[in-house]
Amino acid sequence: METAEEKDHNAILKGYNMLLYFAGSMIMYEPVEECVTDFWSNGMLTTLPVSSTNPRFVKAASQLRSSCENLDLCLVRLRDDYNRLFNETGAFSAKPVKSSYNGVYFLNDTKEEKVSDFYNAYGWRNRSRYNIPDDHLGIELLFLTLLNDKYIAIDDSSCKKEMSREIRRFIENHILSWISEWNEKMQEYSMTLSYKGIATLIYAICEDIYALLGNQHTKADLTYEFKN
Repeated sequence: METAEEKDHNAILKGYNMLLYFAGSMIMYEPVEECVTDFWSNGMLTTLPVSSTNPRFVKAASQLRSSCENLDLCLVRLRDDYNRLFNETGAFSAKPVKSSYNGVYFLNDTKEEKVSDFYNAYGWRNRSRYNIPDDHLGIELLFLTLLNDKYIAIDDSSCKKEMSREIRRFIENHILSWISEWNEKMQEYSMTLSYKGIATLIYAICEDIYALLGNQHTKADLTYEFKN
């Protein structure tokens, strides 16, 4: 039977997943008009589905709430920033790919688990349809949401604990191992508060989920009711 704590964790993870879908899409694809409408105009980024006392999360919320104040110019600036940040040959590139940072990903290093192996262990093979490298942060975040969904669907407490360990292992080895460097570049090179906030938000969410599932009791709670 699901405990009250597990119910809280499930609800919080649903909120984080909503934010991960948003943030992941913004670094995987050039922004379209629906981004501004769905996330800024409609107020999702003003009233976030999760609150947290993590200072990085608080900073991200502030950055995002202050971004896109002029909606007519917002889409143009978002597209410009996307292309200058994620252009592989650009002087101000902040490519969101693990293998671009700190020598953390070696194809011939048998001691380090490749992120592709983690995906394959869970039978996630349709990622190839995105035509994006496996160690791209957007793909990693999408996989993280799938792991969170698996955790939420589990009823057995012992199985839930094992799943929480797997999620923490994935975050530690394949996201937190390099995201600090990427976030620093995003804060330095981004011309919009929107992309600065998105990078900070991704970092904060990964920290929060890692802490939450390690029973470190990150103070996070839902701020609105979910609608399925």
